[in-house]
Amino acid sequence: MTATGDIRRAADRAVTRTPWLESRHSFSFGDHYDPDNTHHGLLLVNNDDVVAPATGFDTHPHRDMEIVTWVLEGELAHRDSAGHQGVIYPGLAQRMSAGSGILHSEKNDSATRPVHFVQMWIQPDEYDIAPGYQQQQIDDHLLRGGLVTIASGIARHDAAIKLHQRGAALHVARLDTGDTVDLPAAPYLHVFAARGTVTCEGVGDLGPGDAVRLTDADGRRLIATEPAEVLAWEMHARLGG
Repeated sequence: MTATGDIRRAADRAVTRTPWLESRHSFSFGDHYDPDNTHHGLLLVNNDDVVAPATGFDTHPHRDMEIVTWVLEGELAHRDSAGHQGVIYPGLAQRMSAGSGILHSEKNDSATRPVHFVQMWIQPDEYDIAPGYQQQQIDDHLLRGGLVTIASGIARHDAAIKLHQRGAALHVARLDTGDTVDLPAAPYLHVFAARGTVTCEGVGDLGPGDAVRLTDADGRRLIATEPAEVLAWEMHARLGG
């Protein structure tokens, strides 16, 4: 099969704005519903959030979802009803398995600086499990050495964090100008340019906040045209499949 690529531009994302939050949604989320943009592969949510100092999401529920958070700037304090708490910062990956049900809050841990993070939701392949939480520091020199698998349920991966989804993995890279990485070959691939500019071979250029959704991805190359940070979801199944 021939790989296809669908670029989604940052400016076309739906936006939720409140006095303390600016959240840009790659897929339908909350009051922003588009029946033609609900997911790609197993990825249901890719929210690009900026939260004002000393504010954040009050305690709220989740169920049967794998939620991965990656902080770009600042610090995010997590607390949940299973007794987990901690502060997430750049380079510290976090996964919360909502499972049979969990309550949690997410607050900017700084009184003076905003926090900027990407939160991603993946459909699990196990339901009604005990809620869980995992976090792991990823060394900067590893992230600058190529795509690093930071969260995965795929058996062949040696990932920092385990996902309760055997068909998905999240890879991250921090690239300097001219750096290249080879993207995974997979039935579904979602590549998000969290910052900086990259070129996806055979598809086109991605600027900050842009994403490309690849189907039948064939391991093509990603080239940084300026310093960049990219998040790539490799998926071997689709929602409901």
